[in-house]
Amino acid sequence: MTVAFPAAIPAVIGHRGAAAVAPENTLVSIRAAVRAGATMIEVDAKLSRDGIVILMHDDRLDRTTSGSGPVRSMAYAALARLDAGGWFGADFVGEPIPTLADALALVQDLGIGINIEVKPCPGRDAETAEAVLEVIADRWRWPVPPLLSSFSVEALMVLQRLAPALPRGLAIDVPPADWSDIAARVEAATLTVNPDAAGDATMADFLATGRPVLAYTINDPAQAAMLWGKGVAAVFTDDPGRIAGVRASASAVGGPGNP
Repeated sequence: MTVAFPAAIPAVIGHRGAAAVAPENTLVSIRAAVRAGATMIEVDAKLSRDGIVILMHDDRLDRTTSGSGPVRSMAYAALARLDAGGWFGADFVGEPIPTLADALALVQDLGIGINIEVKPCPGRDAETAEAVLEVIADRWRWPVPPLLSSFSVEALMVLQRLAPALPRGLAIDVPPADWSDIAARVEAATLTVNPDAAGDATMADFLATGRPVLAYTINDPAQAAMLWGKGVAAVFTDDPGRIAGVRASASAVGGPGNP
């Protein structure tokens, strides 16, 4: 049976924290999202060589850290010494790669929700899902659970088998023909979708399932307002302050963003 997300999903979710204003997938980025008004953030979770769950999107270190090479080739002790902020700007030099445990502690201190995207390195789908669940079991104390999502069907199946009570989100880029069957198989509570890849007809099909549809990555206020008007529950954005302002303005005047 599909487990619904047991709380209202906010219309604006900070993508990788607030990736437009601070280095993505860092604690400073999560704090920036909250300062911008976000009440829920999304982060990417993957494994170090020795099985520590860290926040990192790419399979390689090169783009967002002072390191280079595959994430999966480096132990956590070495990853912890890298600079994950200097690439973004001088104000962020020395910002470390956080663990998922670090992020869960901060999120609970800040009083916000979290969507953890299980983002395995190649061939580590099941292992990553299992490790994420271990961190949640050890560190999460709130009655409302994290929303767990993934593009990896294998990871979602592991989450379903080991933690059936936790809500799962199927993430979709270019929709496969059998996306609806996959969503049913993993008992997806939500759909995380790319509206630019899906097209209007498939977006309508997503919405028709009755699951909350979460659209990524929406940094254009007009597109956000259009998606809310069509019934999309939430948008992931790199700039939550800007998009939240549009949402508030639209709601105040009863425009497209009004629920």
